[in-house]
Amino acid sequence: MNGTEPEIRLFCLPHAGGGGAFFHPWRAALAPGVEVRPVVLPGRESRIRELPYVTMEQAIGPLAELLAPQLDRPYALFGHSMGAAVGYELARRFLALGLPAPVRLFVSARRAPHLPARRASYAGLDDAAFLAEVSRLNGTPSDVLEQPELVRLFLPTLRADFELNDTYTPLPAPRLDCPISAFVGRDDPEADARELKAWEQVTAGAFRFREFDGDHFYLKDRAADLLDEIRADLHLRPSTPTNRQLPTAGVSR
Repeated sequence: MNGTEPEIRLFCLPHAGGGGAFFHPWRAALAPGVEVRPVVLPGRESRIRELPYVTMEQAIGPLAELLAPQLDRPYALFGHSMGAAVGYELARRFLALGLPAPVRLFVSARRAPHLPARRASYAGLDDAAFLAEVSRLNGTPSDVLEQPELVRLFLPTLRADFELNDTYTPLPAPRLDCPISAFVGRDDPEADARELKAWEQVTAGAFRFREFDGDHFYLKDRAADLLDEIRADLHLRPSTPTNRQLPTAGVSR
């Protein structure tokens, strides 16, 4: 491998309703050691005309096929909220297919896959009640929710993502043996420290847990600290003052 190339490729999997743009500021912050590759799911951004997945079974096959050719160098997976479950299932699918395992799986703001949900599914809520619950998570800017045309555009994808997340149960696949790092905000209404620490039970590899100040979207305000933790777990050099300066990352719809 050329010495100027990144040491590790980091695939980033978004939260419900999120897109690749959420992770764009990470590219400069983690360079040159990490090549950040956000994964854009159907129903948003460049794939806005595609129907979103509504079950994990629908998602994992196509996503594994999309990413498999890109596993030609050491790689890691980062998933936030819904993306944590997707990243976990991708890692297991790669293992089942005999493909290289990730050097590390990073999971953020979601309970371990074998734990029961702490709330009822949002699937049966009408649009107003559904959006009220989503806004409580602090991931969607209020000015977006106040624009009916924007809401009408992203609501079907958001609902599909929550259906995928709320109906998910682990798929048949091998147990992981890669290291896992789990992160959560102290005031997250969706997950707590106990539920994130339970990710240790799904791998035979090493495990590390870190709690941050903040809510379900702690990573918007604590991005520099989170990326320092990711860098450390990937055994890369500490950040410099320059690449710790991150622009504010909004939620991509």
